[in-house]
Amino acid sequence: MLATDHRSQEMYSIWLNDPHIDAATKQELQAIAGQDKEIVDRFYTELQFGTGGLRGVIGAGTNRMNVYTVGKATQGLAQYLNAATDLPSVAIAYDSRHFSPEFALEAALVLAGNGVKAYVYESLRPTPQLSFTVRQLQASAGIVVTASHNPPEYNGYKVYGADGAQINPDTADQVIGEIRGIASLADVKRLTREEAEAQGLLVWLGKEMDEAYISAVAAVSQNPDVIRETSNNFRVLFTPLHGSGNLPVRHVLERIGFSQVRVVAEQEQPDGSFPTVKSPNPEEREAFAIAIEQAQAWDADIIMGTDPDADRMGAVVKDGTGQYVVLTGNQSGALMVHYVLDAMKKNNTLPSNGAVIKTIVTSELGASIAESFGMTVLNTLTGFKYIGEKMTQFDETGEHTFLFGYEESYGYLAGNYARDKDAVIGAMLIAEAGAYYKAQGKTLYDVLQELYVEHGYYLEGLQSRTLKGVEGVAVIQGIMEDWRANVPTEAGGIAVAKAEDYALGLYDLPKENVLKFHLADGSWFCLRPSGTEPKIKMYFAVKGTDNADAQARLERVTNDVMARIDAFVAARSE
Repeated sequence: MLATDHRSQEMYSIWLNDPHIDAATKQELQAIAGQDKEIVDRFYTELQFGTGGLRGVIGAGTNRMNVYTVGKATQGLAQYLNAATDLPSVAIAYDSRHFSPEFALEAALVLAGNGVKAYVYESLRPTPQLSFTVRQLQASAGIVVTASHNPPEYNGYKVYGADGAQINPDTADQVIGEIRGIASLADVKRLTREEAEAQGLLVWLGKEMDEAYISAVAAVSQNPDVIRETSNNFRVLFTPLHGSGNLPVRHVLERIGFSQVRVVAEQEQPDGSFPTVKSPNPEEREAFAIAIEQAQAWDADIIMGTDPDADRMGAVVKDGTGQYVVLTGNQSGALMVHYVLDAMKKNNTLPSNGAVIKTIVTSELGASIAESFGMTVLNTLTGFKYIGEKMTQFDETGEHTFLFGYEESYGYLAGNYARDKDAVIGAMLIAEAGAYYKAQGKTLYDVLQELYVEHGYYLEGLQSRTLKGVEGVAVIQGIMEDWRANVPTEAGGIAVAKAEDYALGLYDLPKENVLKFHLADGSWFCLRPSGTEPKIKMYFAVKGTDNADAQARLERVTNDVMARIDAFVAARSE
């Protein structure tokens, strides 16, 4: 018997006999008795608390999302906060996923059991609103229960620091150390809801904080007068994809003057099963299928969609033939960078020390635009927490004024009210830009083509391979080791000019398991294991002389890289 199999059977037996495990969970475990592969998958390890927290399939077991893994993680967080802070407090929000309210309440009651005050939203709220709330309440930390745009069987638990950004690796390591020291579930302290409320350790949040958040987002509007004048002629169709974005997006659009806004009724209500989509991911055209059909009937100018926790926003606009096309995160980000900086320049509010922040796997188009306005561009590792970290540094040093931050995976932020990507402000700004340019007789697609002519035809692609279970983890690790040991000399017929291994801690950035290969023509590709899903991602970026040239370059490089990746996976599967 393998060591992992032995540990799995041992932990399975411990859970079945643990008096702290409830009867329903034990019944779920009893139903898989004799199913060795299932038992190993549930118990071969503990659900890993990474820099962003927990994420996994919902169910019973140490390698699953349940009240016990949530409780243990929260116990570790509470111990860390009590050691680091006097009178700590934590703000908590959750989205529409299965068991999100239960996990949020469990976290609050464990915090209360450790004397830590918990501020909990009474119903689902967007992740960026939690970031804002931590800052507004001057809380010591924050928790969001969400699995972002993962499939319905997933849920997760993200931890935020006092600045409103997801905790950095150093803090995460300290929390992880506390979690590892928890020997058993008996060490998890917990109050009942009634006890926590009576002692003032559980406080419920509602409309007052909602209003503060919406006001903060609306304050970043660049041309409210223009929008109010043109909004009757600009049609917005919005889908929250069964998540938490429905009310805040509609409220902020109404606040800044939009009057022609419709919501896709079939996807309006929160539902953790996400019944109308394969995946509640606004990065995918399939998620917009119902919306596009309705947009065509209504002749909408723009479609916007947000993921379950409303930190990612996707936009769909009309191309030159009147067909609806889904913008990539890179394209939407570049359009918003241009719109915001151009508006600030015309309004004489563009600071000389302004900065735009993007990630190392994000297109250079937005960077070129920002630099054309004389702004500084900074790169961070993948993950909005690193952008938030830079924003906090700006507050402390005054070196730069933060203007806009974004990543290719549909995350955007403008303004200084939060420290995480915000689909609500993304939706507001892309709609605002669309209405502004329509008044000039242009669509967002027209403006994008103008930006390509001015800055170059940037084109990006993303491939991924999902590799589940213990075997999948080993294959992903093997891929990274293979590319480190055998750096390619060319890709797509273009020489590799430079290889960057971010695991070495390049450019004063934290160490991360990422490889980036720069080609001689300015193109690049990047290999990065996902930190939240059992997959490895391959990012590609090229710059061509026109669209056809860019497409051809992208296809050649992508085909070369993926042939090597897939051959490696196939060889390991034999």
